[in-house]
Amino acid sequence: MNKHASIKRIVCIGGGTGTFVVLRGLKEYPYHLSAIVTMADSGGSNKRIRDEFGLLPTSDIRQCFVALSDENGGAGLLRKLFIYRFKKGTGISGMTFGNLFMAALSDILGSQAEAISQTRKVLRIKGTVIPVSYTKTNLMAMYEDGTVASEEHVIDEPPHDGKLRITRAYLQPPAVANPQALEAIAKSDMIVLGPGDLYTSLIPNLLVQGISDALKKSKGRKVYIMNLMTKWGQTYNFTARDHIRVLSDYLRFFPDVVIVNSAPLIKSAVALYAKGNELPVVDDLSGGQYKIIRAPVASSRMTTKIKSDTLIRSFIRHDSDKLANVLVGLV
Repeated sequence: MNKHASIKRIVCIGGGTGTFVVLRGLKEYPYHLSAIVTMADSGGSNKRIRDEFGLLPTSDIRQCFVALSDENGGAGLLRKLFIYRFKKGTGISGMTFGNLFMAALSDILGSQAEAISQTRKVLRIKGTVIPVSYTKTNLMAMYEDGTVASEEHVIDEPPHDGKLRITRAYLQPPAVANPQALEAIAKSDMIVLGPGDLYTSLIPNLLVQGISDALKKSKGRKVYIMNLMTKWGQTYNFTARDHIRVLSDYLRFFPDVVIVNSAPLIKSAVALYAKGNELPVVDDLSGGQYKIIRAPVASSRMTTKIKSDTLIRSFIRHDSDKLANVLVGLV
């Protein structure tokens, strides 16, 4: 019998810091990890990667690489380089070394897919990072007043009234699933959805043709990690049940398990969120259609960002180790 046959396969679907947190905790366990990441990001340095280099966005891929990378020796130094964000320099201030590295490698190799493959080897990552699609597309959102936002960064940092609810999200043009993503889903023992911004990190993956069908067919247990905070412009005043309702609309089924944080959140951070009309997600779940696990999985430390980073970042995040401990119990 093949000694690798019994290794459990976990697929994480999402993007941004949420997926980073999950991967960083799970890489300490003997599983085969795959991260399927959204390719619809259009904010910050990703906008420049798309507009000036003609490439698909790389920030979410870079974050997954960093989460799964070897943190020791030469690879550890490269990991720090990939995180590094330039503070000075006309045209590069705010850009990360990792994004520029992958843009340069794409040009050298003539293929962004090959650049992603080679970067994996350079960082000696534990697992695989898979773009959900190689279709050049944009995330679109229609709001209850009929307004349409035509790019991901406009949804993420809305110039309009953030209280408006999104009635429909879609990709324009439609995107076709990366065969590697479909294969990873089919072979999975567990699929972790989130945490992350519902409409800009998680749902863009589900909008790609073939992904929701693959998830429905997969025998892997589907686990959704509930967000800690609501998001202005996306999930204003959403309760936990609202998150599940929207997610299941795009999945076309309910997840098997929902993990909800039960630990108190940092009061000073919650106060900062409140200034931006964002609040802790109220747990109003009652179960029945899915198993609910309530556990203290929020970090007790507040996250800060460097000044050269122009995007809005989360102050409160899940704790990688505590979250991994809960997930391991479900494998």
